[in-house]
Amino acid sequence: MHVDTLWSNVHLITLDGEGLGVLRDGVLACADGRIVHVGPAGSDAHLQPTTRIDGEGRWISPGLIDCHTHLVYAGNRANEFEQRLQGVSYAEIARAGGGIVSTVRATRAATPEQLASESRPRLLAMRAEGVTTIEIKSGYGLTLADERKQLQVARALGQECRVDVVTTFLGAHAIPPGRQAQEYTDEVCNVMIPAIAAEGLAEAVDVFCENIAFSPAQARQVFEAARANGLAVKIHAEQLSNQHGAELAAGFGALSADHIEHLDEAGIAAMAAAGTVAVLLPGAFYFTRDTTLPPIAALRAAGVPLALATDSNPGTSPLTSPLLAMNMGATLFRLTVDECIAGFTREAARALGHGERIGRLAVGMDCDLAIWDIDAPADLVYRIGFNPLHARVVRGQPDLPASWSNT
Repeated sequence: MHVDTLWSNVHLITLDGEGLGVLRDGVLACADGRIVHVGPAGSDAHLQPTTRIDGEGRWISPGLIDCHTHLVYAGNRANEFEQRLQGVSYAEIARAGGGIVSTVRATRAATPEQLASESRPRLLAMRAEGVTTIEIKSGYGLTLADERKQLQVARALGQECRVDVVTTFLGAHAIPPGRQAQEYTDEVCNVMIPAIAAEGLAEAVDVFCENIAFSPAQARQVFEAARANGLAVKIHAEQLSNQHGAELAAGFGALSADHIEHLDEAGIAAMAAAGTVAVLLPGAFYFTRDTTLPPIAALRAAGVPLALATDSNPGTSPLTSPLLAMNMGATLFRLTVDECIAGFTREAARALGHGERIGRLAVGMDCDLAIWDIDAPADLVYRIGFNPLHARVVRGQPDLPASWSNT
């Protein structure tokens, strides 16, 4: 059987099945951008590769997937960080005209080229740590034209940087200055969502359901509009208070409910029944000095899938390191090594609705790989300020260091 590329003398973190699915001394092969063989050493005798790569004992995992980011924006909010250090709360900053709306002003003022220029280094930082797929939300435009601009820039940056960008429309992120919440919600539902769907600019619709943002009734209206236009739904839920948003979203078959520090038992049960993924965001928890932990044990007990993400954004998680987010997930949320790695691969793929093609090393999956210079999978979670990435592979196309054998 002809294959394009075969990696041998490698250890595989397959994420296929439960746990990490570790296969020591394995081989992996791809053809036409998809994985066609995964197995132990010696199982490849029937394969005829165009390119054979000696992995020299390295580890291969699926490419990392960051399933919750706000990566495309303009401006800087370091001043708000200083305010919080002085005791001003996130809610107080938002009510005073800071927070999300300050980034909205800067993003609206930026040209597409300026927006791309400011956002590109963040995406390249993610790529440098093995990210092959990333979700990027809009939500800093709050007009159709500016939301469209964000989504278009996100898509263009993905093509430029060889990162698969999954876009989410988050028009219901904040209430624009001078607008009424219900009036703006009606515009999001009746004008923006149909236009974004018709232009194919997003796969899903998200909403910030919180006492400083959109009410549960308004979130329901957004979900109904999303479903009517053929888009999946996601939610920012229970970050600052329990608005029962996760339970509401699960009723619409939401892909994920994100943040969820104040999630209750009813919300957990609804998520478990719907298969809604819990996306945990330790960067925001750390940066805002939150003290209310997500109900990890109860989520585990209920069988709710646990994903991890950076929540990369200018105000509450200026984080562009998935490896650091894994460490935070372990140290702050007491996740296991297996949960942290699965949270940035298999479960992150599920949170994006793409678990059938990415996030695992299995036959038929896209050949998106991260190749690591590590002694064991735990190194990816344990070390801080350490980037052991050796190479990234996207759809079977590797970035090969000159030192690799290629025969």
